[in-house]
Amino acid sequence: MAENKKIERMKELSGLLREASRAYYAEDNEIMSNYEYDKLYDELVLLEQETGITLSGSPTESVGYESVDFLPKERHEKPMLSLAKTKSREELKDWLADKEGLLSWKLDGLTIVLTYENGILQKAVTRGNGEVGEVITNNARVFRNLPRKIPFGGTLTLRGEAVIPYSEFEKINAEIEDADAKYKNPRNLCSGSVRQLNNEITAQRSVYFYAFSLVQALHETPDFQNDRENQFRFLKEQGFDVVPYVRVSAQNILHGIEGYEEKIKSFDIPSDGLVLTYCDMAYSASLGLTAKFPRDSIAFKWADEIAETTLREIEWSPSRTGLINPVAVFDGVELEGTTVSRASLHNISYIRDLSLGTGDRVTVYKANMIIPQIAENLTKSGNCSIPQSCPACGGETIIKKTNEAEVLFCPNPLCPAKKIKAFTLFTSRDAMHMEGLSEATLEKMIGKGLIHEYADLFHLKEHKDVITKMDGFGEKSFCNLVEKIEAARNTTLPRLIYSLGIAGIGLANAKLLCRFFDDDLDRIRRAQSEELSSIEGIGEVLAGGICTYFASEENNRVLDRLLQEIVIEKQKTDAQKQSLAGKVFVITGSLTHFDNRGQLKERIESMGGKVTGSVTGNTDYLINNDITSSSGKNKKAKELGIPIIDENAFLAMTEE
Repeated sequence: MAENKKIERMKELSGLLREASRAYYAEDNEIMSNYEYDKLYDELVLLEQETGITLSGSPTESVGYESVDFLPKERHEKPMLSLAKTKSREELKDWLADKEGLLSWKLDGLTIVLTYENGILQKAVTRGNGEVGEVITNNARVFRNLPRKIPFGGTLTLRGEAVIPYSEFEKINAEIEDADAKYKNPRNLCSGSVRQLNNEITAQRSVYFYAFSLVQALHETPDFQNDRENQFRFLKEQGFDVVPYVRVSAQNILHGIEGYEEKIKSFDIPSDGLVLTYCDMAYSASLGLTAKFPRDSIAFKWADEIAETTLREIEWSPSRTGLINPVAVFDGVELEGTTVSRASLHNISYIRDLSLGTGDRVTVYKANMIIPQIAENLTKSGNCSIPQSCPACGGETIIKKTNEAEVLFCPNPLCPAKKIKAFTLFTSRDAMHMEGLSEATLEKMIGKGLIHEYADLFHLKEHKDVITKMDGFGEKSFCNLVEKIEAARNTTLPRLIYSLGIAGIGLANAKLLCRFFDDDLDRIRRAQSEELSSIEGIGEVLAGGICTYFASEENNRVLDRLLQEIVIEKQKTDAQKQSLAGKVFVITGSLTHFDNRGQLKERIESMGGKVTGSVTGNTDYLINNDITSSSGKNKKAKELGIPIIDENAFLAMTEE
């Protein structure tokens, strides 16, 4: 069996075995016999031994998930430059001249540099700013199709693109109810997935890697016979998926572009164009670099798809910075496979340059096939009026000049739009837990003047006509929102204290305060700095912040209005519930008895314990269901002699 066929068979076997395991363990459904499973498993083991390749997620390997506290940065050995671009097919043909080239997809994801030593993945670094990237080795190990072990025994460095297919992107978005919380495009989702601190999340996001460049192969350097296509073949032999390409010359390059143009209609991987690279490696090296671009490659961008429509309205959206941003609302048109009805207008100068007004006929396109923009105004009525009052607070607006452009600005320091972060915290899961109110949704509601202070959130049901006309809202989502808000009326004092956004007071400190003052809000509001700073874990700085907050007449007015809308449930306290007082825990790995780490953390804190992110000499217990794991936290705990317990041991420790 040829090497490439062996690799394809390995991928097929991995998929079959994973599906059988999922059906057996998760669905209690046997889709193949034990005999058949063992036979396929043995075949996969044999192929891995023959090829020297172990694919990511192979059933022959157990995956150990691991969390890190931060992503370290690292400087690239060679700067990663952008490519020169063209939208002209003839220019691409002229650039190739009498040479041969490889024409491939320009994938739209996150560029990654991989380094393998002695066949094992040692390092993965993001492109970053081209000079410095983030080290994401832990996450790269769980990319769906990345080989964890390859046959090449020297040092291998390559570049490629981490991507999330459209099909996976749509599946993930379909599970998110809040329209404003949905991911905007696969690239944003991929970027966030690759840069997670917990690689278990990365593993759940279906990230794939496609190699597009071999940087170096040392110690056992293969003979590529001066042909870049041989480099691609070599990478395939190592088990890498290579970005799909065709070999072209000036005679057939236009036909090659037409082939890609047809394929992109159904291509599942995000792409924003093509890349053309010379096959002749020596010739490529002789060309060198410009200050911005390598001379041996060029990017081809698709000509923008343009549609004509009618501008119906210009919305003015206040933001937390005081800027009031104009947004064009027009009759929906199909662009690049999706319906578009809104586009940013950037600033007043942009509106005036286009002479925009309601009723104008305009052409629109998607910049880089993603961001809707107005290309041209065909009728130029110029009847757009600039608002003289802020939509959020009603205060007088001013026009400022920033970077040679005129912008609309609200100077009111108390404008609700400037408090968007405060509203986002207030509605968050650990605070008042109002599902369906994302930051983007809150910003729209503030912009429409529906929310001025916290108590107003409990009256959103009075604005049904306005809300159901907002993007992402309909009758059902509005009813769901009202239901969640009504449920949030019943809360606990720690949640309320945390939701107020007092400087330095997180949920853990809010719980400390409430325990100390026996859930008496009036005592907390009247407390002096000396009494507050005597609470273990609070200290003078936090005590000062609490006093300053409750000394504000405005803060007390807002809180009194809020208290009219909510019911504070008295929490039960007894000796058993405080059995973890003074104990410090660290949580790592996946959980089975608790839905997530936040739930386990809440359980510990409710019993007087504390949860931190790192194992130190002050840690009493590390909770990890994989006690034998070689993760960094496990190693640290063993070095310090700190007990590592699983969930069962924790539950036994805390059961009544």
